[in-house]
Amino acid sequence: QRLASGPLVEYPGAPSGECVPRAGNASGGGQPGAALRCSPGGENDYCYIIIQPQGWAPLMRLIGRRDLIDDQRFASHEARAQRLEACFGVIETWTRQRTKFDVMKALKAIDVPCGPILSTKDIMEDRSLYERGFLVEVPHPERGTYVTVASPIRLSDNDVPVERAPLLGEHTDEVLAWIGYGTDDIANMRATGAV
Repeated sequence: QRLASGPLVEYPGAPSGECVPRAGNASGGGQPGAALRCSPGGENDYCYIIIQPQGWAPLMRLIGRRDLIDDQRFASHEARAQRLEACFGVIETWTRQRTKFDVMKALKAIDVPCGPILSTKDIMEDRSLYERGFLVEVPHPERGTYVTVASPIRLSDNDVPVERAPLLGEHTDEVLAWIGYGTDDIANMRATGAV
């Protein structure tokens, strides 16, 4: 969609032999985004927020900074693009007083794209990920049940089951039989330590 209106400004327009610079927290999707600190301030207490042009005024009303809606330093998308650190600093003053989930709930209500930064523990404890089939519990004869990511392939007429990997040597006898060895041959291989 964006290519229809010209080159992507975040990528060089012509081959130059140079690498595209690292973007850090920038969203890379054409709209400014950043991971902002939230309460209580732990290592995973962040919410990723994207500032779209239509979201600035509702966001400023929400966080109690109506003065920045018409402030010429922030009034247009272009002006904000020149002051992203200041923009996100203003928003982070507000997010640091709330949990990432409270931030997400408040921003969702005003259609500002955002999402919490989740720890592995947060992900493992999110029952909705199991209900939607993103995470699955897999029984294992030695480890017990473990959690893993489900197949990302989703086809309407074909379920892709997630199964455990075989144990070392679990199917050796079956494979040997499949390639033509008889029961006595397999027993002899086992007795001599060949398998």
